[in-house]
Amino acid sequence: MLATGALAAAPAQAATAPSIVAKGGYVMNNSTAKTLFTKAADTKRSTGSTTKIMTAKVVLAQSNLNLDKKVTIQKAYSDYVVANNASQAHLIVGDKVTVRQLLYGLMLPSGCDAAYALADTYGTGSTRAARVKSFIGKMNSAATALGLRNTHFDSFDGIGNGNNYSTPRDLTKIASSAMKSSTFRAVVKTKKYTAKTITKTGSTRTMATWTNTNGLLSSYSGTIGVKTGSGPEAKYCLVFAATRNGKTIIGTVLASTSIAQRETDAKKLLNYGFATVG
Repeated sequence: MLATGALAAAPAQAATAPSIVAKGGYVMNNSTAKTLFTKAADTKRSTGSTTKIMTAKVVLAQSNLNLDKKVTIQKAYSDYVVANNASQAHLIVGDKVTVRQLLYGLMLPSGCDAAYALADTYGTGSTRAARVKSFIGKMNSAATALGLRNTHFDSFDGIGNGNNYSTPRDLTKIASSAMKSSTFRAVVKTKKYTAKTITKTGSTRTMATWTNTNGLLSSYSGTIGVKTGSGPEAKYCLVFAATRNGKTIIGTVLASTSIAQRETDAKKLLNYGFATVG
């Protein structure tokens, strides 16, 4: 009878750990923070635009945050994305855009112009450079507060200067913390968003619709976020989360080989996570 009981208890752990192409991976049960899968989970790597999860987290942690505050788009933001050939929300110089809209522009099309606008708005200092430096400092302070030892930011958007890195485990913890914000959750599960901004002349501009770069939202049932990333060094990254039967699995893959492959890797890890938690 003892043997039968042991066999009956086994299926919850019976799932075979998957093989993924990504160089690094980590998955945890979001409610208990229990680790479910690791692959080079503590190896520091370039994170690409998954950095923007922390950008959003820092903005949303501001005291007395007004999501309807209007930010005037500066030429510097536009020049920056052009100079870096960076992903952008195509914000238009002179337009007034709300902080809420900037968060959508940051997380859906992965707008580096939106990231710059937020860093410039929520950093402190008398010059733009000082404000940006201050904001990145807040990102690093937030990582320290979460107890992360293998994460460092030197940019507000992932276009780093050689010292912007994290790990699958750390990024998952950052995302899990960010998901405590109802605003963050609402943004990252949105597939499409159309912003209406105010032009220099006071008229309303309907922006081209922003589409979320996270393909899992359309291809994996229960997906609730979180953020893609890519770059020459970062390769293809994805921080992902899904809820099924009241349980949320959250994780990260870093340095996969293509957009399709990072999604395949993430789906394998989500399936394994749900099979493991039962």
